[in-house]
Amino acid sequence: MTPTATYRLQLQPDFPFAAAAEAVPRLAALGVSHLHLSPVLEAVPGSTHGYDVVDPTRVRAELGGEEGLRALAATARAHGLGLVVDVVPNHMAASPRHNPALRDVLAKGRDSPYARWFDIDWAAGDGRILLPVLGGRLGEVMDELHVEGGALHYYEQDFPLRDGTGGLPLPELLAAQHYRLAWWRTARTELNYRRFFSISELIGVRVEDPEVFAATHGKLLELVRDGVVEGLRIDHPDGLADPEAYLRRLDGATGGACWTVVEKILTGEERLPAGWAVAGTTGYDALYRVDGVLVDGPGATELHHVYQDFTNAPGDRGGYWEATARRAAYKVVTHELAAETERLTRLAVRLAPADHAPWALRTAIRELLVRVPVYRPYRHGGDTALPADAARQARRVFAVPQEADAVDVVRELALTHEEFQARFAQVSSALRAKAVEDTAFYRYVPLVSATEVGGDPGAPAVPPTAFHAHCERIARDWPATGTVLSTHDTKRSADVRARISVLSQCPGRWAKALRELADVPSPDPHLAWFGWQTAFGFGLPDAGRLGGALLKAVREAGLHTGWTERDPVYERAVSDFVAAGPAGAAAGRLAALARELAPHVRANVLGAALLHLTMPGVPDLYQGTEDEYAALVDPDNRRPFRPGDGSGEKHRLTVAALRLRRERPGAFGPSGTYAPLYAEGPAAGHLLAFCRSGEVVTAVTRLSLRLAEAGGWRGTELGLPPGVWRDVLDPGRELAGGARVGAEELFGGRPVALLGRVAES
Repeated sequence: MTPTATYRLQLQPDFPFAAAAEAVPRLAALGVSHLHLSPVLEAVPGSTHGYDVVDPTRVRAELGGEEGLRALAATARAHGLGLVVDVVPNHMAASPRHNPALRDVLAKGRDSPYARWFDIDWAAGDGRILLPVLGGRLGEVMDELHVEGGALHYYEQDFPLRDGTGGLPLPELLAAQHYRLAWWRTARTELNYRRFFSISELIGVRVEDPEVFAATHGKLLELVRDGVVEGLRIDHPDGLADPEAYLRRLDGATGGACWTVVEKILTGEERLPAGWAVAGTTGYDALYRVDGVLVDGPGATELHHVYQDFTNAPGDRGGYWEATARRAAYKVVTHELAAETERLTRLAVRLAPADHAPWALRTAIRELLVRVPVYRPYRHGGDTALPADAARQARRVFAVPQEADAVDVVRELALTHEEFQARFAQVSSALRAKAVEDTAFYRYVPLVSATEVGGDPGAPAVPPTAFHAHCERIARDWPATGTVLSTHDTKRSADVRARISVLSQCPGRWAKALRELADVPSPDPHLAWFGWQTAFGFGLPDAGRLGGALLKAVREAGLHTGWTERDPVYERAVSDFVAAGPAGAAAGRLAALARELAPHVRANVLGAALLHLTMPGVPDLYQGTEDEYAALVDPDNRRPFRPGDGSGEKHRLTVAALRLRRERPGAFGPSGTYAPLYAEGPAAGHLLAFCRSGEVVTAVTRLSLRLAEAGGWRGTELGLPPGVWRDVLDPGRELAGGARVGAEELFGGRPVALLGRVAES
């Protein structure tokens, strides 16, 4: 069945199935129809997220095992709820100690029955798997290796031995294995297995192989057949060799009985492939539209100018979006993803005409990859996914036109050759994620709320007409798609972003606040801007949580320090800034601005929540977000679930909207319609409204600060559809339809309105 709304719970050893079961009555009363669980299969011990699966044939013991999951499903069912679970088909943990399938491959090499599970380029390693696990070069750490109990040990790690090698001297023993232990830094250039992005601890799985699919999905499919699981969220489909074929096979295996959504990041106006056997995406496309429609476009432009003056950031290192994203892409493709680029080059050399030099093919691959305008080019996308203009630009880096022909060869392979197309696309998605989300989003920060998964910092504002167009298309083409505002992957929770986006309405006030805070020492103006904006959105002077988020930000940005080349002096300066500023004595000065803007923060928070809950699609509420919820980038946003007291205004709005969805499934479900409603009057642009199936009207106030500065509603009116309309947020109040109603009356003192049509007697 299609859910009416889902509620995401982050399972972990500190919040297992039993804890989730205890929360069921409260969540059922909230009004959702399904619990959405993070991965439930066996993962690395202690994992707080579960995406590092080690055994897909078992339910995770630390969470309560299969018995605990089935008990949770029974409890949920008794309260009218179903379960949706997160599926991780792309990768498993590359942990020899904990992953039994990988351990067998390390012991037996290509003779292992599990060798086909993993995406390994055996030829590149001369028949051996590179394991980048050592703290230094092999010769430097030899004394730290020893054989004991039939295994090779290196501190807390151990590796199986090839049969008959246990008695060899250590140098010979190491050379005789099906794997090669190496310094962790060699992964960048020598790794010969596909990984998740640039994370060597996660090894790619070949689910395109029917036998591997059956083996890795058997337990999940059993849970679906038994009615334990009713829905599936597919993690990172872009990493798969053929996402469309995978989803078709999954749909066939479930008999089409599951509501299935994919974590597909759509860029700009990119469309989800029509042939995918899914209900839609997990909803980052909705997140961008909801956030964007509450951003002031001209104000965001002015804020960008203030940011440039304040930070003096070079154009390609934070000054301008496109230049920053392009530079970040070059950095990632030549450094973090160098091994992946080399694998593509080897394949291209094998497939291309012999007169194309390897260096030319390598250059063509790199230049095309950095110009892919979406996360992953698909064969059906043609010129949109890998534009001819990108090829023309790539050719310009060659001095000799004949050598530039390598670009056309690579582009043709990427669009038509099955194996090359798949691998080029897999690298493209990893490059986009690492270069954009994990690098450029931390370098270009005029409005940090816009640097979100699926977002476009270069165009943070979404006009109401574009919001309506998106909703109309979703209602028509993907009515059961997922929608989200906060997830385990968002860099800031929805409420934090809603607070920050108010600054687009008052760039002058923000500039003034920064001038008043200039006496707080910071490592550099870029960090000061980012840190103060983050602190403003977070609203809590918590040194631990703010400090952790800012430290992650500067490492991801890679401008002054990084994950692998850390600058302890700079990082200490970041911590000192947090202690003296956002979490110290200066925090009160920022709080004064927050108090001034509180009514407009309220309008954004409630407006975003109501749009999310009533727009086309199935809303997914992240744990705790029914109340006001402030969270920063992971691991901050993955803390164990702690319910609020339910006393706040956002909670009451959420309950009202969810119960309305449950009471009127036809209005919001797959057969429901979406019709924009347009206000008239001097402040019409500040009133965003729509009608669902003629039964429900949503109205929110846009840019309330700008509205107040312009003199308020001043006679602005909205025409309501015919009928009598009851105020769902104030059930004692009714409005007459078929006529225009003043904005003040419509909202009744709130920044949002939710109306339900009264049934005719």
